[in-house]
Amino acid sequence: MCGRLFQSLSYLHPNTKTFLQWKTGEPPLINGWIPYLGKALIFRKDAFNFLLDQQKKLGDIFTVHIAGRYITFIMDPFLYVYVIRNSKQLEFHEFADKMASKTFDYPALSNGKFPDLKENLHRIYQYLQGKPLDIISDHMMKNLQDIFEWKCSQATDWETEKMYKFCCSVMFEASFVTLYGRVPAADGHKVISEIRDKFIKFDASFPYLAANIPIELLGATKKVRKELIHHFLLQNMTKWLGGSKVVQARQDIFEKYELLGDYDKAAHHFAFLWASVGNTIPATFWAMYYLLRHPEALAAVRDEIDHLLQSTGQKRGPTYNIHLTREQLDNLVYLESALNESLRMCSSSMNIRISQEDFVLKLEGNQEVCLRKGDWIALYPQILHMDPEVYEDPKEYKFDRYIENGKKKTTFYKAGRKLKYFLMPFGSGISMCPGRFLAMNEMKMFLFILLAHFDVELVENKAVRLDNSRMGLGILLPDADIAFRYKLRSLRK
Repeated sequence: MCGRLFQSLSYLHPNTKTFLQWKTGEPPLINGWIPYLGKALIFRKDAFNFLLDQQKKLGDIFTVHIAGRYITFIMDPFLYVYVIRNSKQLEFHEFADKMASKTFDYPALSNGKFPDLKENLHRIYQYLQGKPLDIISDHMMKNLQDIFEWKCSQATDWETEKMYKFCCSVMFEASFVTLYGRVPAADGHKVISEIRDKFIKFDASFPYLAANIPIELLGATKKVRKELIHHFLLQNMTKWLGGSKVVQARQDIFEKYELLGDYDKAAHHFAFLWASVGNTIPATFWAMYYLLRHPEALAAVRDEIDHLLQSTGQKRGPTYNIHLTREQLDNLVYLESALNESLRMCSSSMNIRISQEDFVLKLEGNQEVCLRKGDWIALYPQILHMDPEVYEDPKEYKFDRYIENGKKKTTFYKAGRKLKYFLMPFGSGISMCPGRFLAMNEMKMFLFILLAHFDVELVENKAVRLDNSRMGLGILLPDADIAFRYKLRSLRK
């Protein structure tokens, strides 16, 4: 028998716009009483607790009507693999393409005008793996050190700043210069700061754009987006020096498509910038915030950093250039564990797939779910990340949670069974972020340089909480900024 039986219900199916009978074998439906919106308001307010409540009532598979869409949630992490491996029937790229094209204002890749463009762009991600990753990571390390030296080298006494603003300033400029090149003007820092300020304004509207709110209703967002895109026109980008191979390869591909206008190409470049820093900046903030809130974590990570520098004969201090190999970065187990723990606590991505045909999704045992063409299927890993069966005291920050016997811990269990997926801040399967390796390296390097060169401590004794307005969209932002202070560490051992 197919799926979880449910009594006959009537609902407005989003694909046909006609009333259909709820079929036997389809998951239980939470419809809501507000036309079109369904459960959108309560989901937006607190998706985590809403989904937990429905799971307790209805089990691990159910459908929710959210803003004109019927989304089937798979809650059991042991069932994730059945969704992830059915990439032919459960597609992601077309959905992501349509969302990105509306958000960043370029024509959809799937409209038939640009044959093989999607595949060609996907192949470029090879520059974010293997040896090419080592090259771009080396450039990022150098740029981070240059920016830290420019920004902080005079901090012989305590300097106070807001932490999110600080992380945003450093990570945005380092990522921009690494990917797109250095602005050669004398006021290059100022130019990038102006781009960053516009980026922050646009980013504030991103959740509304992702929710399909017309940009015309979002104040100055359309004007700001246009200004940002114009920065990436070819005549501007050719002036920047030392850009990355991944961006150059994207430029070369765009030039092969005559129907892709100059503005469209620039919009693609802007979208790539957002993908590079939109989640990395808040993730860096949370990693730094939790370390400073937990002195034992800060001490353990700093000891590991100092030991590596000493063992490799490298000196600390902003006037010394530090070089780290990929192996050395990977072997910083306390730094990586602390970073993973902050990602576990602040990530809230919703992994979406869209059914390409009517078919039966077969699950473990005798479970099956009947799906219709156009149905949405979603995984919500935040539920997994905060599951007390998987993570003891999940609301507590434990910097060494991903360490066992001095090595990386990669085995986690639920109900006595080993989990294949236990930490999913970067998505899953075909929707997994292709830049995840670079993102992890960038955040590690930021923390490495910060802790190697500076004493840092919080100034304000307040708890910063997660801003839930981006639930389902990646890394959650803080609900407020917090002051911290820093000064150069003494060079004495």
